[in-house]
Amino acid sequence: MISIMSSSPPSPAIDLRNFTRDELIAFARERGLPAFRGRQIFSWLYRPGVADFSEMTDLPKDLRSSLAAETFFSRLVPAVKEQSADGTIKYGFLLQDGKMIETVLIPEAGRNTLCLSSQVGCAMECSFCLTGTMGFSRNLTCAEIVNQVCAVADDLRAREAGTLSNLVFMGMGEPLANFTNLIKALAILMDETGLHFSEHRITVSTCGIAPKIIELGQKTKVNLAVSLHAADNETRDRLMPVNARYPLETLLDACRQFSLPRRKKITFEYILLKGINDSDQDAIKLARLLHNIPAKINLLPCNETAALPYAKPDRQRIDAFQQILKKKGFTVLVRSSRGADISAACGQLAVKSSA
Repeated sequence: MISIMSSSPPSPAIDLRNFTRDELIAFARERGLPAFRGRQIFSWLYRPGVADFSEMTDLPKDLRSSLAAETFFSRLVPAVKEQSADGTIKYGFLLQDGKMIETVLIPEAGRNTLCLSSQVGCAMECSFCLTGTMGFSRNLTCAEIVNQVCAVADDLRAREAGTLSNLVFMGMGEPLANFTNLIKALAILMDETGLHFSEHRITVSTCGIAPKIIELGQKTKVNLAVSLHAADNETRDRLMPVNARYPLETLLDACRQFSLPRRKKITFEYILLKGINDSDQDAIKLARLLHNIPAKINLLPCNETAALPYAKPDRQRIDAFQQILKKKGFTVLVRSSRGADISAACGQLAVKSSA
């Protein structure tokens, strides 16, 4: 199963999908070309169905030939595709070095939300997340991030199943630990001559790398989601090793400094683990913790798996936790798991082999 498609580039070759529009303009100028050629090339890279330089018909033939000789633009094709009973689709993409990543499409109420991976594996070792059990292999390149979007968009077009409406960086890996490639990918995703997604339709989730939260808000206006999962340091230390480096006080101070447009809020994700963080007192502590931050809260009942020692609270306990937060004035949603039967739900992404 081959998942990388290109115009048979020589080795080493330059993958143009690793360049933002400004970088591609600079690339063109370095080769004595006017800036508009860089803009032209960039716009061709993300047009549906374009797979070869020969199709870039407004470029001179000699330029197309030289591009084909020196560069390529990578694509991803699913090596594995599984569909859940609820319509969720999990794609497994085999990368050029033989590593595997997973990407999840969640169709719901006329929208298609794509959950993107940013790393092969994850180094954060959150105790409730199967991805952490894989260990960390490497960061994804900018092209590998963007190509997940391109590949799923192609699949939707082929099936006449609509278009992608929302992107969430909630798949494998910690996005802010791959910050440089994340920012470049976001630039391409939001570029009007690239993939042209609105910043309002993109959410970046983090387990809490505080300095990068502030920097993310300075460099882009995408939505921020913070994986909180505990309202005191002692519990969070047990669940999330990142808390030893960036405890709740540091994390929430970074959230207060995150640049938010008016009327926008930070989403705080809170996985409910039976007997660990789901008591009334935990809900009260959570409300106190977030009282002066523009916040909405997503409650995520634990996705149980034999590989991890956690259980989901019963419905009565979940409802009681939610009501306490609502009475404190928070918008609180209980998120139902999607794709659990194909191991595509939150915290379940873990390829069996990434060798």
